[in-house]
Amino acid sequence: MGAVESGDGAVESTTVVIAGGGPAGMMAGLLLARAGIAVTVLEKHADFLRDFRGDTVHASTVALLDELGLGAEFRELPQSRLTGVLLPGTDSQRVPVDIFAALPAPYNYVAMVPQWDLLNLLAGAAGREPAFRLRMRTEATGLVLAHGRVTGVRYRGPDGAGEIHADLTLACDGRASALRSASGLPAREYRVPFDMWWFRLPRHPGEGGDVAGIAPAFGRGEALFSLTREDYYQLAYLIPKGSDARRRAEGVEAFRARVAALRRTWPTASRRSLPWTMCSSSTSGWTGCGAGTPTGCCASATPPTPCPRSAGSGSTSPSKTLSPPRACSRRRCANTG
Repeated sequence: MGAVESGDGAVESTTVVIAGGGPAGMMAGLLLARAGIAVTVLEKHADFLRDFRGDTVHASTVALLDELGLGAEFRELPQSRLTGVLLPGTDSQRVPVDIFAALPAPYNYVAMVPQWDLLNLLAGAAGREPAFRLRMRTEATGLVLAHGRVTGVRYRGPDGAGEIHADLTLACDGRASALRSASGLPAREYRVPFDMWWFRLPRHPGEGGDVAGIAPAFGRGEALFSLTREDYYQLAYLIPKGSDARRRAEGVEAFRARVAALRRTWPTASRRSLPWTMCSSSTSGWTGCGAGTPTGCCASATPPTPCPRSAGSGSTSPSKTLSPPRACSRRRCANTG
């Protein structure tokens, strides 16, 4: 790797540059560095402490972590094990089905792990490799092209803009990939039969449940999935495709009643945190704000008007869910709007 100065900023070189420090980018960077290949991963955020939509680490990934010698560290992370599902019904009628029992032990479960912890684990392991370099607060903004070929990326970081030239460029920068857009590669969308709203509720002292555990609840034409965090619950509310506008028109109180009906088994303290009021609007509709929900965050398809202590919602595109709450961590939320 090397760097020179140009009129447009620093120009660096490496063998592989990866845009995006999510699970795909970090794992690719680790594997390449383990092979002795010089690799630079660009991550636009300052840390990994953000809300994610799913924390599943599947059996094959757990096996891979063992092969990489990271199994012991991985099992020390806060996690719970998903070994089966509860078929819909009332709490007294739910039927447990151990759907992973047929898989060979010890890889007969799905681990529910906070994704920020997994990413920190991968970053730490990769950082021990001399060929690896992780650059936080550095966003890939475009491609470098030469003679019709991709030869690297343009980036924007804390010290300004620059370029990284590489033999191979990996675009792992998510569903709204800037590099995919710049390359002209078409995105294939898969329609789904539901919309999804993401929001959060505080987790009060004394409430049970394993950190990273998942709790489903099912109703007629709706479902609710709750991910247990250290001091809050991250929830996904699923509704039939095309019903988003109608449900928004019902107002927050109706939404509150729907959630309460789905999660009647929650402790009383959690149910008391449901009285939200409308506080802002965006192109995706209203954003609920919960007075008394100190760990809440705004979340909508577009950056909402900042509202402290808020919970957000929005609908999915054909194959996409909403952006997670912005600038959130396990212990705090800073709406950056």
